[in-house]
Amino acid sequence: MRIVVTSVLVDNQEKALKFYRDLLGFKVKKDIPMGHHRWLTLVGPGEPDGVELVLEPDEHPAAKPFKSALVADGIPYTSFGVDDVRKEYERLVGLGVIFTQKPVAMGPVTTAVFDDTCGNLIQIAQRH
Repeated sequence: MRIVVTSVLVDNQEKALKFYRDLLGFKVKKDIPMGHHRWLTLVGPGEPDGVELVLEPDEHPAAKPFKSALVADGIPYTSFGVDDVRKEYERLVGLGVIFTQKPVAMGPVTTAVFDDTCGNLIQIAQRH
């Protein structure tokens, strides 16, 4: 068994696409119209067959309260691995990304947390 697809709940798929593709650097894998929404997945750059990230509309009644509770408590919705957190932090800050946690070393990892503009906090992490 392996993970092939995972989701992040977003308040607007087009806005999320611009953020995740244009700022974070993910690549579109699938973009299939599904009525009012799309089956919209992204993969990491250089990983065309990697795990797909679905930009999932947050229209289920439980989604927005769940996301709001996580943000209120400062809990990231998910985490993405990077080779160098400090370098990625500087790159993203330069692009206007707002961080709620600057890079912090915590034992075997260094992490930072940013606002994805779609209702989520996202963590980036580097293993040492």
